[in-house]
Amino acid sequence: MSRHETSPTTVQPASNHRPNACCFCWCCCCSCSWNEDRERAWRASRETKLETIPNCEACSKPTTEEVRGWAQSFDKLMKSPAGRNVFREFLRTEYSEENMLFWLACEELKTECNKHTIDEKARTIYEDYISILSPKEVSLDSRVREVINRKMQEPSSHTFDDAQLQIYTLMHRDSYPRFLNSAIYKSLLQSVSRSSSES
Repeated sequence: MSRHETSPTTVQPASNHRPNACCFCWCCCCSCSWNEDRERAWRASRETKLETIPNCEACSKPTTEEVRGWAQSFDKLMKSPAGRNVFREFLRTEYSEENMLFWLACEELKTECNKHTIDEKARTIYEDYISILSPKEVSLDSRVREVINRKMQEPSSHTFDDAQLQIYTLMHRDSYPRFLNSAIYKSLLQSVSRSSSES
């Protein structure tokens, strides 16, 4: 399913644009009531079985240099937990957060050694992101889908490697340039620059 398509059963948040919120914490996920209400509506509309993926990864506040570095390289952004949090917030505004969720789920799967856990997580990833019946289906070409379907006979921690690379490339080419021009990134850059100049 493409970034612009929606499932008839998916309820979308009311607006793409962030109103003047009471605050703008560095990772865009503060606990103010506006964010909590918005997050609750989003979660209710896009339930996932992968409850192990938190709304925000635990991380420290990024430095000005780190935030600037995200504009130099998509790899730098994706290697930073804080960067992934902010990029994920941006993807949410474009209704394509499932790309990041899928990528994170694949990363988590790669850390597993237990065969039973690998089978379980692989099937959950398949149902949540690969199945054409899922409202969070990621956009993959037919060749990659065929490879996954074959590998699902005997799932391993690397069953989704081709698909993960394809989604990574899609985010890099499609979403990343828009992220760098987004209000979310520019506001964060201003915020951390202000903080560092004040200290």
